[in-house]
Amino acid sequence: MLADDARFMEEAYAQAKKSYDEGGLPIGAVLVEDGKLVARGHNQRIQQGDPIAHGEMDCLRNAGRRASYRNATLYTSLSPCMMCSGTIVQFGIPRVVIGENRNFGGNEDFLRSRGVEVVILDHPDCIALMGRFIAEKPEIWNEDIAR
Repeated sequence: MLADDARFMEEAYAQAKKSYDEGGLPIGAVLVEDGKLVARGHNQRIQQGDPIAHGEMDCLRNAGRRASYRNATLYTSLSPCMMCSGTIVQFGIPRVVIGENRNFGGNEDFLRSRGVEVVILDHPDCIALMGRFIAEKPEIWNEDIAR
Protein backbone atom coordinates (compact mmCIF):
# COMPACT_ATOMS: atom_id res chain seq x y z
CA MET A 1 0.00 0.00 0.00
CA LEU A 2 1.26 3.45 -0.91
CA ALA A 3 0.94 6.47 1.36
CA ASP A 4 -1.80 8.06 -0.77
CA ASP A 5 -3.91 4.90 -1.07
CA ALA A 6 -5.97 5.62 2.05
CA ARG A 7 -6.62 9.21 0.96
CA PHE A 8 -7.75 8.29 -2.54
CA MET A 9 -9.87 5.41 -1.24
CA GLU A 10 -11.73 7.96 0.88
CA GLU A 11 -12.54 9.77 -2.40
CA ALA A 12 -13.84 6.52 -3.91
CA TYR A 13 -15.88 5.85 -0.76
CA ALA A 14 -17.38 9.35 -0.97
CA GLN A 15 -18.52 8.52 -4.51
CA ALA A 16 -20.03 5.24 -3.28
CA LYS A 17 -21.89 7.12 -0.54
CA LYS A 18 -23.12 9.65 -3.12
CA SER A 19 -24.60 6.84 -5.21
CA TYR A 20 -26.19 5.26 -2.14
CA ASP A 21 -27.72 8.61 -1.17
CA GLU A 22 -29.17 8.87 -4.71
CA GLY A 23 -30.80 5.43 -4.36
CA GLY A 24 -28.15 3.62 -6.41
CA LEU A 25 -25.61 0.92 -5.74
CA PRO A 26 -22.88 2.20 -3.42
CA ILE A 27 -19.88 1.76 -5.66
CA GLY A 28 -17.49 4.60 -6.34
CA ALA A 29 -14.20 5.00 -8.14
CA VAL A 30 -11.50 7.57 -8.77
CA LEU A 31 -8.69 7.62 -11.31
CA VAL A 32 -5.34 8.99 -10.17
CA GLU A 33 -2.37 9.73 -12.41
CA ASP A 34 1.05 10.70 -11.09
CA GLY A 35 -0.49 11.36 -7.67
CA LYS A 36 -3.20 13.69 -8.98
CA LEU A 37 -6.93 13.01 -9.08
CA VAL A 38 -8.04 12.86 -12.72
CA ALA A 39 -11.68 11.77 -12.46
CA ARG A 40 -14.42 10.57 -10.13
CA GLY A 41 -17.41 8.37 -10.79
CA HIS A 42 -20.07 6.28 -9.13
CA ASN A 43 -22.47 3.54 -10.06
CA GLN A 44 -25.46 5.06 -11.86
CA ARG A 45 -27.14 1.93 -13.15
CA ILE A 46 -30.32 2.64 -11.17
CA GLN A 47 -30.25 6.42 -11.53
CA GLN A 48 -29.79 6.33 -15.33
CA GLY A 49 -31.36 2.97 -16.13
CA ASP A 50 -28.06 2.06 -17.78
CA PRO A 51 -26.84 -1.51 -17.18
CA ILE A 52 -23.19 -0.65 -17.86
CA ALA A 53 -23.00 2.54 -15.76
CA HIS A 54 -20.88 0.87 -13.10
CA GLY A 55 -18.73 3.03 -10.82
CA GLU A 56 -15.48 2.25 -12.61
CA MET A 57 -17.04 2.79 -16.04
CA ASP A 58 -18.51 6.14 -14.96
CA CYS A 59 -15.13 7.23 -13.60
CA LEU A 60 -13.30 6.25 -16.80
CA ARG A 61 -15.95 7.98 -18.90
CA ASN A 62 -15.47 11.12 -16.80
CA ALA A 63 -11.70 10.94 -17.37
CA GLY A 64 -12.26 11.34 -21.09
CA ARG A 65 -9.92 10.20 -23.81
CA ARG A 66 -6.38 9.50 -22.69
CA ALA A 67 -3.36 8.57 -24.75
CA SER A 68 -2.09 6.31 -21.98
CA TYR A 69 -2.93 5.00 -18.53
CA ARG A 70 0.59 3.75 -17.77
CA ASN A 71 0.98 6.05 -14.71
CA ALA A 72 -2.60 5.62 -13.47
CA THR A 73 -4.16 3.89 -10.51
CA LEU A 74 -7.87 3.14 -10.36
CA TYR A 75 -9.38 3.18 -6.87
CA THR A 76 -12.70 1.37 -6.54
CA SER A 77 -14.78 0.85 -3.43
CA LEU A 78 -15.78 -2.69 -4.47
CA SER A 79 -13.87 -5.39 -6.30
CA PRO A 80 -14.51 -4.89 -10.02
CA CYS A 81 -16.82 -7.16 -11.99
CA MET A 82 -15.64 -8.87 -15.17
CA MET A 83 -16.84 -5.99 -17.39
CA CYS A 84 -14.90 -3.43 -15.39
CA SER A 85 -11.89 -5.74 -15.03
CA GLY A 86 -11.83 -6.26 -18.79
CA THR A 87 -11.86 -2.51 -19.29
CA ILE A 88 -8.98 -2.10 -16.84
CA VAL A 89 -6.96 -4.64 -18.83
CA GLN A 90 -8.03 -3.18 -22.19
CA PHE A 91 -6.93 0.31 -21.16
CA GLY A 92 -3.67 -0.93 -19.65
CA ILE A 93 -4.29 0.46 -16.17
CA PRO A 94 -1.36 -1.00 -14.23
CA ARG A 95 -2.68 -0.70 -10.68
CA VAL A 96 -6.05 -1.13 -8.99
CA VAL A 97 -6.75 -0.44 -5.33
CA ILE A 98 -9.92 -2.11 -4.04
CA GLY A 99 -11.79 -0.93 -0.98
CA GLU A 100 -13.34 -4.30 -0.27
CA ASN A 101 -13.97 -7.74 -1.72
CA ARG A 102 -15.95 -9.36 1.11
CA ASN A 103 -19.42 -8.53 -0.21
CA PHE A 104 -18.40 -9.31 -3.78
CA GLY A 105 -15.23 -11.11 -4.76
CA GLY A 106 -14.56 -9.82 -8.19
CA ASN A 107 -11.85 -10.71 -10.58
CA GLU A 108 -8.62 -10.07 -8.73
CA ASP A 109 -7.00 -13.23 -10.09
CA PHE A 110 -7.93 -12.27 -13.66
CA LEU A 111 -6.39 -8.82 -13.17
CA ARG A 112 -3.23 -10.23 -11.63
CA SER A 113 -2.89 -12.77 -14.44
CA ARG A 114 -2.82 -9.83 -16.87
CA GLY A 115 -0.06 -8.04 -14.96
CA VAL A 116 -2.23 -5.61 -12.99
CA GLU A 117 -1.07 -4.85 -9.46
CA VAL A 118 -4.05 -5.40 -7.14
CA VAL A 119 -4.21 -3.99 -3.61
CA ILE A 120 -7.13 -4.83 -1.31
CA LEU A 121 -7.60 -2.44 1.61
CA ASP A 122 -10.48 -4.09 3.53
CA HIS A 123 -11.84 -0.57 4.06
CA PRO A 124 -14.37 -0.88 6.91
CA ASP A 125 -16.71 1.85 5.62
CA CYS A 126 -16.81 0.31 2.13
CA ILE A 127 -17.60 -3.09 3.64
CA ALA A 128 -20.33 -1.71 5.90
CA LEU A 129 -22.02 0.45 3.25
CA MET A 130 -22.21 -2.35 0.70
CA GLY A 131 -23.43 -4.81 3.35
CA ARG A 132 -26.13 -2.34 4.34
CA PHE A 133 -27.23 -1.89 0.74
CA ILE A 134 -27.41 -5.65 0.11
CA ALA A 135 -29.55 -6.09 3.23
CA GLU A 136 -31.85 -3.20 2.30
CA LYS A 137 -32.23 -3.89 -1.42
CA PRO A 138 -31.33 -7.51 -2.20
CA GLU A 139 -33.42 -7.53 -5.39
CA ILE A 140 -31.40 -4.66 -6.88
CA TRP A 141 -28.12 -6.21 -5.76
CA ASN A 142 -29.05 -9.57 -7.29
CA GLU A 143 -30.13 -7.91 -10.53
CA ASP A 144 -26.84 -6.07 -10.88
CA ILE A 145 -24.65 -9.10 -10.34
CA ALA A 146 -26.87 -11.26 -12.58
CA ARG A 147 -27.72 -14.00 -10.09
